[in-house]
Amino acid sequence: MTDTQFGSKGWTPERLGSLAGKTYVITGANSGTGFEASRILLSKGAKLVMLNRSAEKSAAAIEKLKHEFGSSADVSFIRMDLAELASVHAAATEVLETVPQIDALICNAAIAQVPMQKLTKDDFESQIGTNHYGHFVLCGKLFDRIDLSLGRIVIVASLGYKMGLRTIQFDDLNWDNNYRANSAYSQSKLAQMMFAYELQDRINTANKNAKVHVCHPGASATSLIKTSGSLTSRFVFGLMSLSPMVQSAKKGAYPEVMCATEDGLDQRALYGPTGRMEWVGPVGKCTLEPYAYDKETMGRLWGRSEKDTNFSWKL
Repeated sequence: MTDTQFGSKGWTPERLGSLAGKTYVITGANSGTGFEASRILLSKGAKLVMLNRSAEKSAAAIEKLKHEFGSSADVSFIRMDLAELASVHAAATEVLETVPQIDALICNAAIAQVPMQKLTKDDFESQIGTNHYGHFVLCGKLFDRIDLSLGRIVIVASLGYKMGLRTIQFDDLNWDNNYRANSAYSQSKLAQMMFAYELQDRINTANKNAKVHVCHPGASATSLIKTSGSLTSRFVFGLMSLSPMVQSAKKGAYPEVMCATEDGLDQRALYGPTGRMEWVGPVGKCTLEPYAYDKETMGRLWGRSEKDTNFSWKL
């Protein structure tokens, strides 16, 4: 499927004008697509606030960015561990105290293919706890600031949502029975998408201003699988990385930068590479499977997410 909205080459950062005066908050920005997205945004004069787990890696990333864009590059870091809700609350509070405007919150951080069942400090399966619940609370805490800024929320999903059960396993969200790394990861990314599409509906009902966009990076050469995946998945992805079926982390960042900056995008959509298997190629609108916005499941997931995180959205 080729999306012609941005021409045959798809969306590229050449479409960006100056982003001076704009502020972007991004999770998981010290490596991979998050770091590359940060580079693109800073190169256009934006202000950037990174929410990362590692202070050491963040300091190194900021040093690298300031070396590239000059010491006046407006990039800062707030420590946040998505796998720990107390950390998410604390980081969000610090953002609200120090960041008066949020033009986009880019929910980029993720863990993937965790080989054995692991639980977060709040007793959630690690992938749904980090990828979905952490971002669910973060978006909720920052929503009013984003809305006042006429800003957006960008959810970085994954084609992995097509693997696994293609729905939410409400009776065993933690995969206590029959844990499978792939299926648990797939469910966590599907949950993120369902949250985004349900949030769109709630924003419309409440006549709010914020927009929500969903994208995926395609198959990009990042450390995601290397960081959390099993030996087998790391080996397989290592082989794939040598093939034309995997693109650079920089190209993998294009969809999230586009969703954070480009006007005229659809909301009930999935943006990413539109080439072979939608893994690589020109960035545009991809295939979106209808089960990703099944209304009954989305509503049920929202209620369950509020209950499990003990956090109620004010919408």
